[in-house]
Amino acid sequence: PVLRLLEAQLQDQRREHEEEMEALKNQMDLMQEELEKQQQAFLQTLHLSPEVQVEFGLQQEITRLTNENLDLKELLEKLEKNEKKLKKQLKIYMKKVQDFEASQTMVPVERRPHERSMQVAVQRKEKDFQGMLEYYKEDEPLLIRNLIT
Repeated sequence: PVLRLLEAQLQDQRREHEEEMEALKNQMDLMQEELEKQQQAFLQTLHLSPEVQVEFGLQQEITRLTNENLDLKELLEKLEKNEKKLKKQLKIYMKKVQDFEASQTMVPVERRPHERSMQVAVQRKEKDFQGMLEYYKEDEPLLIRNLIT
């Protein structure tokens, strides 16, 4: 069983390696084609007059900058969409927190059994450990608010 497992892992790694090599080969081919295009364009510009060479260089730079701007605009749109989504989530969570805090203030102390036990525990603990406080995690906002006020 261990040998089969190792053999399967080796085959998976070999397959992944082959896929990665194929992807790199394709990327290299694309880069080679782009390099050949740039070399041809460069050779063509060498036969042109200096004014035309400058104009051609400017056109290439404008094209490059335009493509870069389009990429940046696309990235900006994605980030803005993500920001809107996160703001919506924040509003939802803020509403939940407010609703929870409102429900905690509306429930009388007598109906909160864990708070009564917490108060008893605090009184008992103060005798043994000064400065220690036991509380439930869900009571933390209420505790903080009471400490502040």
